[in-house]
Amino acid sequence: MYCVRKVTEDLFWVGGNDRRLTLFENIHPIPRGVSYNSYLLLDEQTVLFDTVDWSACRQFLENIEHVLDGRPLDFLVINHMEPDHGASIEEVLLRHPETKVISTEKAFMLMRQFGFDVTGRMIEVKEGDTFSFGGHTVTFVAAPMVHWPEAMVTFDTANGVLFAADAFGSFGALDGKLFADEVDFDRDWIDDARRYYTNIVGKYGPHVQLLLGKAAGILDQIKFICPLHGPVWRKDLGYFIDKYDHWSRYEPEEQGVMIVYASMYGNTEAAANALATKLCEKGMTNVRMYDVSNTHVSYLISETFRLSHVVLASVTYNLGIYPVMHNYLMDMKALNLQKRTFAIIENGSWACKAGTLMREFLENELKNVDVLDAGLSLNSAMHDEAAPDLDAMADALIASMK
Repeated sequence: MYCVRKVTEDLFWVGGNDRRLTLFENIHPIPRGVSYNSYLLLDEQTVLFDTVDWSACRQFLENIEHVLDGRPLDFLVINHMEPDHGASIEEVLLRHPETKVISTEKAFMLMRQFGFDVTGRMIEVKEGDTFSFGGHTVTFVAAPMVHWPEAMVTFDTANGVLFAADAFGSFGALDGKLFADEVDFDRDWIDDARRYYTNIVGKYGPHVQLLLGKAAGILDQIKFICPLHGPVWRKDLGYFIDKYDHWSRYEPEEQGVMIVYASMYGNTEAAANALATKLCEKGMTNVRMYDVSNTHVSYLISETFRLSHVVLASVTYNLGIYPVMHNYLMDMKALNLQKRTFAIIENGSWACKAGTLMREFLENELKNVDVLDAGLSLNSAMHDEAAPDLDAMADALIASMK
């Protein structure tokens, strides 16, 4: 049974949803699943924009045949060759030997690497090339490293549709509501959209800025943003574009404090709770606390991109940083996190080293970060004599926001 939705009068969403997959890219938890978006244009010639993951292929093929209703499929445009979007290319071509494939040189190289035979079907395009399908003319815009090197986006000058590849996407399966204005995006989707961007694309902020710069010249012409995951945008486009601008410049969305603690027996956690309480007493109530051992790092990274200040509270473990806290730091480095203010709480019973090592990591491995001198060093547990240091740490965090 087909499952499609109209985007415009002659453009259809023909993708699929996967609610069984638990880990996106076998790393990131997706408790709400994920959508794989593909779009089919019915012009004088028919055009399919990208395919879907193998898990959604059967539904996808039924959707295509329903919309085509006996017409040939003239073209397949591949904006991004990652397997969650390119895995079904061969199945489409087997059923439609008439189809020509439009993509970039690097994408065709990747098709060959994945074992897809597109010999005799290739139409290679590059930055600035245009192609007409009848009433619709599209322009191809290179988007290298957003987030693979072959990526491009395609802009339809006739209807203002931007086929955005992996830009402007989100985790989360679609529950019938295709458009972002059909959901409460701030309540139900923004956290998944942020976690998707920061963990999948976050490292490549300068490349996203380059793409946003290219798009700036046609912002008034863009009427729809059609990503490869998540809802389609047809209203309030500036809201989501602004989020991408903040994230890709590594600017925090909000002034607030994220306290991430690593605690073996509860003593470091108690100090973190005391700091959170002290901050709220002093008027800084935008505080979030996370146990690094029980929170998947993708959520930690997303929150780190959202908030301006991060407190790292860690026990010393084998004369080093607690392993899962160290993993979190390594993910910050891998995803190019910067422009944050940090404070440190350390704990140790006989050799308190975590604080020194975390400071060295922050100052030597991350870019454009500040580490506050006001911190807290504990020997096994926090006692009354540590109260002045706790108070000073809260004051320093609040003062640094002004």
